[in-house]
Amino acid sequence: MRLATLRDGSRDGRLVVVRRDGAAFADASGVAPTLQAALDAWEAREPALRALAASLDADRARAEPLDPARLLSPLPRAFEWVDGSAYLNHVRLVRKARGAEPPPTLEQDPLVYQGGSGVLLGPQEDLPLPDPAWGMDFEAEVCVVLGDVPRGVAAADAERYVRLVCLANDVTHRNLVPPELAKGFGFFQSKPATAFSPFAVTPDELGEAWRGGRLHLRMTVRWNGERVGDVETGPEMHFSFHDLLGHVARTRAFTAGTILGSGTVSNADRARGYSCIAEQRAREMIDHGAPRTRFLAPGDRIEIEVRDLAGRNVFGTIDQRVVTP
Repeated sequence: MRLATLRDGSRDGRLVVVRRDGAAFADASGVAPTLQAALDAWEAREPALRALAASLDADRARAEPLDPARLLSPLPRAFEWVDGSAYLNHVRLVRKARGAEPPPTLEQDPLVYQGGSGVLLGPQEDLPLPDPAWGMDFEAEVCVVLGDVPRGVAAADAERYVRLVCLANDVTHRNLVPPELAKGFGFFQSKPATAFSPFAVTPDELGEAWRGGRLHLRMTVRWNGERVGDVETGPEMHFSFHDLLGHVARTRAFTAGTILGSGTVSNADRARGYSCIAEQRAREMIDHGAPRTRFLAPGDRIEIEVRDLAGRNVFGTIDQRVVTP
């Protein structure tokens, strides 16, 4: 089942079910007005949503053509947006480039931070860049949307709390990161609004590509039409979403509608390309002593998508342009 949020002039939009081919949708507001409302009563509302999805795929439900430009983020605002750094190649690479050692507990203790969740961007919303000197970067990630999670949940029990899977472009102003981290209190100004894929899908929609709390497919990243990333999302995700959830729930509970991110998808094989500019610049620093690839500028276009083995665009495409506000 694939779910999306239609722009209707309200803050939280209107919940729709998306046909398997991604070309049409059915209004699901009769089951739940918004995705958050569905998540708040998932056990009661999921069966009706699945029935509607099945009817839509069988051409038995009233369908409307789907224009991704009409979609908000699946959750236009979320209670929490918690992002990890589960691909250790990314951590090692960017730290090596600046002469810093990874933390000694890198392989045992996940890195996480809490991002802004009150304003989340739709899949085709522009990325405003007030000052190119800030060093805007894209970051292609996999995310899960959670149900209610009690404190103390172990990784072994985490699967039952994963409701949906989606993609994100977790934008970073790289040149604002060092002074913020130097304060010892984490990211804030360096992390503007994150954008999410058109569709959020239930794990069973992914079939064998979803296993062990990881998505096992290939993610494509295009910058101004050029494919710069063709990365595998599964094998090098050191911490699964189950591991990440067990980590963040150690001391606190989470409410339905919390989004948990994987961090930048990263592969050690250079032939796979990159999912963020910082990695490419890090390789250039290591190889040549200085970065050669620029950060984003007004007019640039970023596209992020994942296709299954049959070629279907599972989550739809994040397709954004950088603009001067």
